[in-house]
Amino acid sequence: MTATKSHNNGTLSLALDFGPLLVFFLTYKGAGWIWGAGNPITAMTFGTGAFMAAIVIAVIISKVKLGRVSPMLWLSALLILFFGGLTIYFRDQSFIQVKPTIIYAFFALMLFAGLLRGQPLLKYLLQAAYDGLTHEGWMKLSRNWALFFVAMAIANEAMRRTMSFDAWLAVKVWGVTVVSVIFAGANIPMLMRHGLTLGEEKPSEDIGETTPPQG
Repeated sequence: MTATKSHNNGTLSLALDFGPLLVFFLTYKGAGWIWGAGNPITAMTFGTGAFMAAIVIAVIISKVKLGRVSPMLWLSALLILFFGGLTIYFRDQSFIQVKPTIIYAFFALMLFAGLLRGQPLLKYLLQAAYDGLTHEGWMKLSRNWALFFVAMAIANEAMRRTMSFDAWLAVKVWGVTVVSVIFAGANIPMLMRHGLTLGEEKPSEDIGETTPPQG
């Protein structure tokens, strides 16, 4: 029963992280198909509005179903609402594109600051269960994610400056999602060497609670 519950929570967490971004992508593409390629601003406005609504719903579902809202989800929601509002008001897609850079840079700085103080802040940000994981394991995991966030921030800046909005969005939804899940899974062997106990659960079941914010 415990393993099943953990699996369901991990799956739900993954859906809450990636669901709003998928809603944005599908709404943007759907609006573009309805109004045609000549109305990219209209499609972007509808997509952004759907994105904002979806993240609010994600926060509510997280609170109701999981009994909590992770700090990562809270920050993602606040930034999506803020930059989404600017995107719609100014009808400028660059606001929603720069938001991931700010999220990744913020978490990287916070994690590095914690590492300098000997505190693995990722333990409190993720609020995920890593039974038996040692302090050293948490420190290494925080370091790995801090470096990953830096790489993601740089990659997002490079993509938004060199790609069309459509291409950027496609890579953001599919490429970044896949890379994030793979990176989360790649950390499992290291965590197991530092005391992580999985019991009857499979390593992949917790990945949904250990991926970075995708907003």
